[in-house]
Amino acid sequence: MKILMVLTSHDTLGDSGEKTGFWLEEFAAPYYVFKDADAEVVIASPAGGQPPLDPRSDAEGAQTQATERFKQDDDAQRALASTQKLADVASQRYDAVFYPGGHGPLWDLAEDSDSIALIEKTYADGVPLGLVCHAPGVLRRTKNANGGPLVHGLRVTGFSNSEEEAVGLTEIVPFLVEDALKDNGGNYVRGDDWASHVVTAGNLVTGQNPASSAAAAKILLAQLQPK
Repeated sequence: MKILMVLTSHDTLGDSGEKTGFWLEEFAAPYYVFKDADAEVVIASPAGGQPPLDPRSDAEGAQTQATERFKQDDDAQRALASTQKLADVASQRYDAVFYPGGHGPLWDLAEDSDSIALIEKTYADGVPLGLVCHAPGVLRRTKNANGGPLVHGLRVTGFSNSEEEAVGLTEIVPFLVEDALKDNGGNYVRGDDWASHVVTAGNLVTGQNPASSAAAAKILLAQLQPK
């Protein structure tokens, strides 16, 4: 079982002067769901190498059992520090593809042609595709087999407008995830702010926020089990 995890390479939070990147829990929790299931995990990013970590996700209050495990795991840290270039590995065959969030993907992965092509092919082939928190925003420019928005008519979720407002970044991000999904005809459904909430639409699995990371990964993994 081979699973591709795609991380952002973008480290600048708009014009705020602050740093961003991927959210640690949204990488660590799914990573260990997959590794504990004996999956081979390939980690990629547009630029390759060490992806930028959102410093807020490394704060004391943002730590979880998975993030603490990651910090004690030399092998995982080495794997993260040497991500593959997405363009070099996107065309390979995977049993599932998973996108952790953080604000970074809104700037690079949402516009990245390799990422867009990977998502379109993964979904069209019926391969389990998971995206959590801000990562569903990278579906913004993806198309379905009919040439329309990939999420049109599909149940999806992602970081809500109220959650974005709560972290004070509504005016900083290039677009709001909830709005982008709705604008593309997605049937956006949400749970309570900060509570785990995951929805599926066939092989597409989306999670609302960091707390949804492990659950989304487990649902994705369940799609790989014999029926």
